[in-house]
Amino acid sequence: MWKKIKMMRISRQPTFIQIMIDQKQPENVEYVNKIGSMITNDARSTQEIKFRIAKAKAAVNKKKTVE
Repeated sequence: MWKKIKMMRISRQPTFIQIMIDQKQPENVEYVNKIGSMITNDARSTQEIKFRIAKAKAAVNKKKTVE
Protein backbone atom coordinates (compact mmCIF):
# COMPACT_ATOMS: atom_id res chain seq x y z
CA MET A 1 0.00 0.00 0.00
CA TRP A 2 2.81 2.47 0.70
CA LYS A 3 3.65 2.60 -3.02
CA LYS A 4 0.74 5.02 -3.48
CA ILE A 5 2.30 7.49 -1.05
CA LYS A 6 3.82 10.57 -2.66
CA MET A 7 5.51 13.45 -0.87
CA MET A 8 5.59 17.13 -1.69
CA ARG A 9 6.98 20.03 0.30
CA ILE A 10 5.11 23.26 -0.43
CA SER A 11 7.44 26.24 -0.16
CA ARG A 12 8.47 29.32 -2.14
CA GLN A 13 11.86 27.62 -2.48
CA PRO A 14 10.85 23.98 -2.97
CA THR A 15 13.25 21.25 -2.01
CA PHE A 16 12.84 17.52 -1.85
CA ILE A 17 12.35 15.85 1.49
CA GLN A 18 13.79 12.57 2.65
CA ILE A 19 11.53 10.39 4.76
CA MET A 20 11.86 6.63 5.04
CA ILE A 21 8.84 4.32 5.41
CA ASP A 22 9.64 0.65 5.99
CA GLN A 23 13.22 1.21 4.78
CA LYS A 24 11.96 2.76 1.51
CA GLN A 25 11.61 6.34 0.34
CA PRO A 26 8.27 7.43 -1.22
CA GLU A 27 8.33 9.42 -4.47
CA ASN A 28 8.89 13.19 -4.29
CA VAL A 29 6.58 15.06 -6.68
CA GLU A 30 6.40 18.64 -7.99
CA TYR A 31 2.62 18.75 -8.42
CA VAL A 32 -0.52 16.79 -7.61
CA ASN A 33 -3.95 16.86 -9.27
CA LYS A 34 -6.65 16.47 -6.64
CA ILE A 35 -10.38 16.96 -7.19
CA GLY A 36 -9.83 18.99 -10.36
CA SER A 37 -7.24 21.32 -8.82
CA MET A 38 -3.50 21.34 -9.37
CA ILE A 39 -1.39 21.79 -6.25
CA THR A 40 2.25 22.70 -6.95
CA ASN A 41 5.28 22.64 -4.67
CA ASP A 42 6.11 26.31 -5.25
CA ALA A 43 2.80 27.59 -3.79
CA ARG A 44 1.96 29.51 -6.96
CA SER A 45 -1.20 29.38 -9.09
CA THR A 46 0.42 29.69 -12.53
CA GLN A 47 0.12 26.01 -13.43
CA GLU A 48 -3.46 25.87 -12.07
CA ILE A 49 -4.49 28.83 -14.24
CA LYS A 50 -2.90 27.32 -17.37
CA PHE A 51 -4.56 23.98 -16.60
CA ARG A 52 -8.02 25.55 -16.28
CA ILE A 53 -7.60 27.66 -19.44
CA ALA A 54 -6.62 24.53 -21.40
CA LYS A 55 -9.71 22.69 -20.08
CA ALA A 56 -11.96 25.63 -21.05
CA LYS A 57 -10.45 25.85 -24.55
CA ALA A 58 -10.99 22.13 -25.08
CA ALA A 59 -14.63 22.44 -24.01
CA VAL A 60 -15.24 25.42 -26.32
CA ASN A 61 -13.56 23.69 -29.27
CA LYS A 62 -15.69 20.60 -28.68
CA LYS A 63 -18.96 22.53 -28.76
CA LYS A 64 -20.56 22.91 -32.17
CA THR A 65 -21.75 26.23 -33.49
CA VAL A 66 -25.36 27.15 -32.85
CA GLU A 67 -27.37 28.18 -35.90
